[in-house]
Amino acid sequence: QVQLVESGGGLVQAGSSLRLSCAASGRTFSSYTMGWFRQAPGKEREFVAAISWNLRNSYYADSVKGRFTISRDNAKNTVYLQMNSLKPEDTAVYYCAASADGLGYHIKQYAYWGQGTQVTVSS
Repeated sequence: QVQLVESGGGLVQAGSSLRLSCAASGRTFSSYTMGWFRQAPGKEREFVAAISWNLRNSYYADSVKGRFTISRDNAKNTVYLQMNSLKPEDTAVYYCAASADGLGYHIKQYAYWGQGTQVTVSS
């Protein structure tokens, strides 16, 4: 069982940066693939980025590639999402999620979810 709590969201202007954090409880955090997803109003939840348990591999949605960076600190049970060059279309609730499976972008493989943190980017 993993419990996840996101933080770091806020209201920023286009071109700005934000870093989201996701603190996890549970001794097995380091064994999980961790992902970030987002959901904009009226849209389905979509994949943003994921990182493998051993930090060796990461995967990004095309829409954020080159602007966002996912990282994790297994000693701190925390996963991060550094978001640079933010655009208004990045506005969404951002969720972190944990999966016992390998690196992937399918929502259904992620069994544990946080409550989300709002990111709003003004133009």
